[in-house]
Amino acid sequence: MLPPEKQFEIIKRGTVEIILEEDLKKKLEKAYKDKKPLRIKVGFDPTAPDIHLGHTVLLEKMRQFQELGHEVIFLIGDFTGMIGDPSGKTETRKPLTREEVLKNAETYKEQVFKILHPEKTDIRFNSEWFASMTALDMCRLAGAETVARMLEREDFKKRFTEGRPITILEFLYPLLQAYDSVYLKADIELGGTDQKFNLLMGRQLMKMYGMEEQVIITMPLLEGLDGVQKMSKSLGNYIGINEPPDEMFGKLMSINDELMLKYYELLSHISIEELNELKTGIKEGRINPRDAKESLAFEIVNRYHGREYAEKARENFIRLFRKREIPEEIETVEIKEEKQGVWLPKILKESGIIKSTSEAVRLIKQGGIRVNDEQITNPDIKLTAGEYIVRIGKRRFIKIKVHT
Repeated sequence: MLPPEKQFEIIKRGTVEIILEEDLKKKLEKAYKDKKPLRIKVGFDPTAPDIHLGHTVLLEKMRQFQELGHEVIFLIGDFTGMIGDPSGKTETRKPLTREEVLKNAETYKEQVFKILHPEKTDIRFNSEWFASMTALDMCRLAGAETVARMLEREDFKKRFTEGRPITILEFLYPLLQAYDSVYLKADIELGGTDQKFNLLMGRQLMKMYGMEEQVIITMPLLEGLDGVQKMSKSLGNYIGINEPPDEMFGKLMSINDELMLKYYELLSHISIEELNELKTGIKEGRINPRDAKESLAFEIVNRYHGREYAEKARENFIRLFRKREIPEEIETVEIKEEKQGVWLPKILKESGIIKSTSEAVRLIKQGGIRVNDEQITNPDIKLTAGEYIVRIGKRRFIKIKVHT
């Protein structure tokens, strides 16, 4: 283990809040002295099986703890997932079936080991302890908190004021998450800023059970490609870790410079010293932000697809955008994918880019349209899910995004 003060510096990087910092320092000092790793708990409800870079903020912090020699518990809330975390929700979530939860959990497990060390990760399911709880046990747990305290929570308070329903199950959710910490004897629990109420409930319940309270570390919610809203698949501003290398690279190159530095802080594996040098270098004009962005895109594509694919993605990006001098800001057309793909002439016509499908067919046959810098001659071309740079004639470029 590194000395406690160095560990603290690494752990604090990118965090929003540590409750309490002094408690964390004491735990690190004791672990270092006793040569006994701390138990780091992070819970995931398997409600959405596709992981994007926003999800990986927590996973990267977990990886840091693993590399510092601590024990990481990846808790899959297969029991609580059937209720659904109400954090930040304006209405009651539709419960998942047991089959849906287990299917999503398996997908999670396949993806998280692209970041976490498998041999250092303890995967647990909270049905392990909740499935055997009696009705009396659950009633005792429910009695640990008051309705008034639950209504202090902003999302519950808002729904109550607006007359939107809140189920008793949703009131139970924070207590169930808190009991996970009691059962696992967690030293530290990580979560997003939207999880703060639930995390604090864990401290309170542990104290009630006569245990040493866990330290809470909250991580920021990563903005998506728009640089404004939280990364989300439903908003279409996300970068999935299973996306094709070229698409991932291109999306990362599209983020603004300010957001790039945040991505570096939360997602990159460069050291704190290197990060500080990068920030200073950009500020002083010694480092070109575009070059820094390219290095970040290469690092992340390399992490999820391997070096060979990262190098090809970089080459393709340079070939498409630099050597051909494609403008950085070009018109974007978004369209939903159809079963066998979307016919390109149809996209061009319905988007108002070309007046008719017959004109688009004529241009394709004449070699006047290129897709990702490849000349297209087959007018039957269909685009499947992905991102494409389409050039019409010599100077007009558009970006077509086909969503699933």
